[in-house]
Amino acid sequence: MAMTMMTMTMPGFPPLSVVGLVFPSLLLLLFFLHRLISSIGNKTSKQPLKCYPLVASSIDIYRNRHRRNQWLSELLLQSPTATFVLQRPLGLRQVFTANPANVRHILKSHFHLYPKGLYLHTALSDFLGSGIFNSDGPHWKSLRQISSHEFNTKSLRTFVHSVVRSELSLRLLPILSSAASSSNSTLDLQDLLQRFAFDNICNITFGHDPRCLLPSLPNTLFASSFDDAVRISSERFNCVLPLFWKTKRFLNVGSERRLKKAISLVRDFARTIVKQKKKEFINLTNTNHPNNANNAAAQDLLSRLILSNNNGGEDDETLGVDMVISFILAGRDTTSAALTWFFWLVSRNPRVEAEILKEIKGIEEEGSRDDGGMMVYEEVRREMGYTEAALCESMRLYPPVPTDTKEAAEDDVLPDGTEVRKGTRVAYHPYTMGRMERDPYEYPVFQAGPRVCLGKDMAMLQMKSVVAGVMRRFRVVPVLAEGAEPVFIADLTAKMKGGFPVRIEARE
Repeated sequence: MAMTMMTMTMPGFPPLSVVGLVFPSLLLLLFFLHRLISSIGNKTSKQPLKCYPLVASSIDIYRNRHRRNQWLSELLLQSPTATFVLQRPLGLRQVFTANPANVRHILKSHFHLYPKGLYLHTALSDFLGSGIFNSDGPHWKSLRQISSHEFNTKSLRTFVHSVVRSELSLRLLPILSSAASSSNSTLDLQDLLQRFAFDNICNITFGHDPRCLLPSLPNTLFASSFDDAVRISSERFNCVLPLFWKTKRFLNVGSERRLKKAISLVRDFARTIVKQKKKEFINLTNTNHPNNANNAAAQDLLSRLILSNNNGGEDDETLGVDMVISFILAGRDTTSAALTWFFWLVSRNPRVEAEILKEIKGIEEEGSRDDGGMMVYEEVRREMGYTEAALCESMRLYPPVPTDTKEAAEDDVLPDGTEVRKGTRVAYHPYTMGRMERDPYEYPVFQAGPRVCLGKDMAMLQMKSVVAGVMRRFRVVPVLAEGAEPVFIADLTAKMKGGFPVRIEARE
């Protein structure tokens, strides 16, 4: 009895009776607050933001939760400075900007004041850990230096091209050819490109082929778990009241229960791969095997990172898992989203389609080909200028990452005069910047400054290879109702709502 009383009154902890009253009351308050926001905010609105006591602009946020990206763009385009401050519950503020001077300020000239921050790290750490896309400070700088060295090697780029070429010739093109032979066949091109990108990035990152793009289009556990982890983590980050998802995580219910299961599957699988790679490395370095640590046996990115930074401990293993997941996230949905919107735009612009075909044909007539009739690495890298420009224009209108968020480390004032308090989330919006007619826009699709995307050249190489491989053989014809246009949606990365149904026609 004495021990029970001592535990209940231990210094630093409230009495259990108080906890028993406060916690249910807090849950009840959250429930009624959620019902209030839901009942009022059931219709979209283009009216100016309204701010209410306690809930601030949560009603408008909730109303536009299914068109968040377009809604933010409308608000930014209405603002004279292309910046506005969103009032969140409990006095929190978030700054959104599409002002090029502000973006330069955040990403380059005052980079040290705008790290990823605690909010993003908290929302994504269960999934991404402390990987390069979810870290700041010395740890991020160390990861950046390690990764930068490997991304800048010609051998990795050549390996990337060989993986993409193999996936194209053995999987994607045969599926498109089969569809072209049937006049009534319809494919979801977005799904095919996501599968293509997932196979590619897994092979490139850690030498594993998930075989998502087999003719049967199988649903693999790793891929589906990765999808769930991305979607629910994004819901966390965009939640009107973060206390909602934190409470569900504490109680292990609903979406948080599904997220926990998905993350466990993804991280366990990645950890198994990392352990296998480290074991292979140890075997190679401890024997006289011809494929030792000093040659090209370690072609995938994970093997290269292990070779360049092998510590052999648990921390090194966790680092490998975090890096694998981060690179898959960066390399899968981004390239597939960019290509999906590219093929949609090309289908609506015959002149551009003709110019791209002219460029591909000209390179093929003058250049060399591999055994499968595909362009070689140097041709894709250097001689597809018009195609690269068309891809860049597509990403200007439909950026794979339409918004990116930082957190102010100190009080600051942006170039347009917007005051930023320490701890405020500050987001720049490439989707809006690509639609601003009154100002010259920057092009932050691949970020800029110290965090500029390391995989930019690799992504462009993959996309140009796909465009050349597909367009020289097939015409992509969207299957949409007359006058209908696909809807742009965004989680951590962008997609086309409901997929991209198309017919495939063989070119003569």
